Amino acid sequence: MDYRNIVLTLKYDGSAFHGWQTQPNGITVQQCMTEAARQITNDEVRITGCSRTDAGVHANMFVCTLKSQTRIPCDRLKGAFNAILPDSIAVTDCRDADIAFHPRYDCKKKTYKYMIWNGNEKNPFLVNRAYYYKYEIDEKLLNEQARDFIGTYDFSAFCACASTVDDKTRTVYGACVERQGDIVVFTFCGNGFLYNMVRIMTGTLLDIGSGRIPVNTIKDIILSKDRSRAGVTAPAHGLYLDRVEY
Repeated sequence: MDYRNIVLTLKYDGSAFHGWQTQPNGITVQQCMTEAARQITNDEVRITGCSRTDAGVHANMFVCTLKSQTRIPCDRLKGAFNAILPDSIAVTDCRDADIAFHPRYDCKKKTYKYMIWNGNEKNPFLVNRAYYYKYEIDEKLLNEQARDFIGTYDFSAFCACASTVDDKTRTVYGACVERQGDIVVFTFCGNGFLYNMVRIMTGTLLDIGSGRIPVNTIKDIILSKDRSRAGVTAPAHGLYLDRVEY
């Protein structure tokens, strides 16, 4: 029997998970998806994701593939997954794709959003879903500064030191900062992002806002390729994989 390559689109609250990728020391989204798929199909399956989100990171849109010999139609598969998965994971779409389709390598653009609660008091309803930053944020200034991330560069200065990736060149298509009441949203769109890159970009903008890093220095920091010149790494729980495009 031939294998199918089934594309599943998810959204999930990453608060309770140790990221996407299966690992021995904690529950992950991939593990939950694999266990549910085996229960539904009674088949040895392989689940492949579009990204490796870290512990605590969320997804408004995450694409993965299910390689399986199951003959269950996609509409029934979607319903079966949603009946079994924990409430923190939802399958929003299910469709068949060419067997060669790869959710990571065929991706053209990814958009991440970083959510900051910038109210006077902490918000108990946004715990683990937005970073509480009590200091004043000048979103207009930071929006202007964020534009300097746009372009194709070696982003070594905005990559965690633990990364083992050799090629650190990425293209950022868009970067902006917007306020929605007491929530400030940092949005970055690119052809791909390095380990912790979006969180470091966000932390750098916050450090510019606080005066720790001078304004108009993002280009210089990028060209330096020096991680120590960029800002802090913003906490994981404010980060969302927002959109994946093919």
